[in-house]
Amino acid sequence: MLPSLQSAVAIPVRALAWLGGQGTRAIAALVFIGVAVPPVGDLLRPFVTEAIFLLLCISFMRVDIGALRAYLRRPGIVVAATAWTMLGVPLISGGSCLVAGLDMRSPDLFLALMLQAVASPMMAAPALAAVMGLDSTLALITLVTSTALVPITAPLFAYVFFGTALTLSPLGLGLKLVAILAGSLLVAGAIRRSVGAAAIARHKAPIDGFNILVLFVFVAAVMGNVVGGFWANPVKTVELTMLAFAVFFALVGVTTLIFRTIGRERALALGLMVSQRNMGLMVAATDGVLPGTTWLYFALSQFPIYLSPQLLKPLVGRLSASKASSAAAQPFDA
Repeated sequence: MLPSLQSAVAIPVRALAWLGGQGTRAIAALVFIGVAVPPVGDLLRPFVTEAIFLLLCISFMRVDIGALRAYLRRPGIVVAATAWTMLGVPLISGGSCLVAGLDMRSPDLFLALMLQAVASPMMAAPALAAVMGLDSTLALITLVTSTALVPITAPLFAYVFFGTALTLSPLGLGLKLVAILAGSLLVAGAIRRSVGAAAIARHKAPIDGFNILVLFVFVAAVMGNVVGGFWANPVKTVELTMLAFAVFFALVGVTTLIFRTIGRERALALGLMVSQRNMGLMVAATDGVLPGTTWLYFALSQFPIYLSPQLLKPLVGRLSASKASSAAAQPFDA
């Protein structure tokens, strides 16, 4: 490579590495930039599907092959996590809302919470887990299995809780999901073969930085209407924001508690994944025909998703330190 060209390439790589080094702080900043500059969201909204595709490519590209084989040899954890994500969460959420009478008191909010519950995990979840230093391979495998079930479970639960009032297209949704997953897997496989796993690991920081840039496309696109919603009804917006945080951390806590026997770090990775529901897919499946409260709740739900890496950073740090100290003490115990 010519020296001038090499120098030109090095500048953006260093910038991406710096951004990747900011980690959870950069992800938290994305939320506030997306809210503060709504025109950016309008500009980036047409590229949300491409952003999701790139995030999946990066996740597949960085997968730990050894860990993947171990999970496939003993799939019990993945099966249990998938069942909890796609069956347990919708059933408990729907039952709780019906017991509380939310379907009668606030049908628009009931619709938002149920579409959130029946959705599969966000396709950015493994990327966020990787930035936090958690087990992104387990999150990715469970994401794939959960997403494969969405065309079956989402219409089923929608019919159970809404009857014929909401119509999803399982065939169209299924074909779209298959295309996204298969395409990203092929692209990631081609990249791994051409550059090698060692080079990917060596360039972790720039890849993290690129991850954060792609995440911004999605965040800015979905959060453009938050300011308008706040000025129209500030009390309602604050209440919905508090509800979004409560639902998020309830899912993180309950999931981590259920799977605590597999190790606290892996349980937290699953908790993070389960709490990050892909509401964008549900918007696509309903052709975007949703009430205003439902739209606003979807947008506000992005706050806990993208602020959680920074909020949970101290906990992840303590878990990592505990794991390192246990590993260091192990030879002496022998």
